[in-house]
Amino acid sequence: MQTLTVDLGDRSYPIHIGAGLLDRADLVLPHLKQKRVAIVTNTTVGPLYLERLTATLANAGVEVLPIVLPDGEAYKNWETLNTIFDALLTHRAERKTTLIALGGGVIGDLTGFAAASYQRGVPFIQVPTTLLAQVDSSVGGKTGINHPLGKNMIGAFYQPQLVLADTETLNTLPDRELSAGLAEVIKYGLIRDLAFLEWLEGNMDRLVARDPTALAYAIQRSCENKAEVVAADEKEAGQRALLNLGHTFGHAIEAGMGYGNWLHGEGVAAGTILAADLSRRMGNIGQADMDRMAALFQRAGLPTVAPDLGYDAYMGYMGVDKKVEAGRIRFVLFKALGEAYVTADYPEAALRATLTDSPYLAAAR
Repeated sequence: MQTLTVDLGDRSYPIHIGAGLLDRADLVLPHLKQKRVAIVTNTTVGPLYLERLTATLANAGVEVLPIVLPDGEAYKNWETLNTIFDALLTHRAERKTTLIALGGGVIGDLTGFAAASYQRGVPFIQVPTTLLAQVDSSVGGKTGINHPLGKNMIGAFYQPQLVLADTETLNTLPDRELSAGLAEVIKYGLIRDLAFLEWLEGNMDRLVARDPTALAYAIQRSCENKAEVVAADEKEAGQRALLNLGHTFGHAIEAGMGYGNWLHGEGVAAGTILAADLSRRMGNIGQADMDRMAALFQRAGLPTVAPDLGYDAYMGYMGVDKKVEAGRIRFVLFKALGEAYVTADYPEAALRATLTDSPYLAAAR
């Protein structure tokens, strides 16, 4: 087991990464304020791991309330959030009752937002079961739900007490979901860690083949990068915005195609290519960099061509992005591979060309 720390002073918390952690009640018990928890999961993850985690905690004397939600990005909304509140109120959950998110990014975001809101704040723990959640969404305290006009536009910064990443849960992850998680792994190399990017180029085949040693290293290195950025900029006032590489374009793809039709990581991959295309048009990177980036995403099983939603649609969705400032869309762009920056200073003509005439656009499907 590897243990990292997200350094936020008196709100710091550990990230445990390893195999068989769902059986380790000793890792969870120190973070409970009372021996009562609500485990929030979904109809896909629940049948796989809910009974196991419940047994681990029950054998340690913890009372468990299971809350099983429908699975999918389409359910990351007010109605599903209220399902959590209904269960908590019906079973009289208290302020010291800990919520445990057992699932991927949707479950983590919903549970965290419920924890931030219920009785104005109760503790919660992240137990991520997808690669994307283990390397990104479970760490850093971003919680929230989607709105039809924009992804993750309603939520709160609310840190967990603990992140417990059991790498064995990746054994049941569908190939498409594994690839989606690899998009976020690649992101860390592209924005700030060139050595890691080069390692990924040398080891992508091992990751796709689910080599446990390679996966464990990729998760650890990703979490180290995320923890450093969050510790320096918890609420995205500065450098944390770099973690949104590809997300402005990607969220537009997710919303425009209908939530759930494109996985988040797929949108991030195609969105990153569009961000790179804009960077190339501005003279920051060359075509060789574009080709190198696209080749890595393709080896990970990810799309490198974005759907052609149309210029107006893209601008409409991106206009409600959280990075908009003074009415101006800000993008994470490249200075070079391994070095990104956030800017609202780009030629409008270059952005229009990226959204209308890029070779990385194709008819929406």
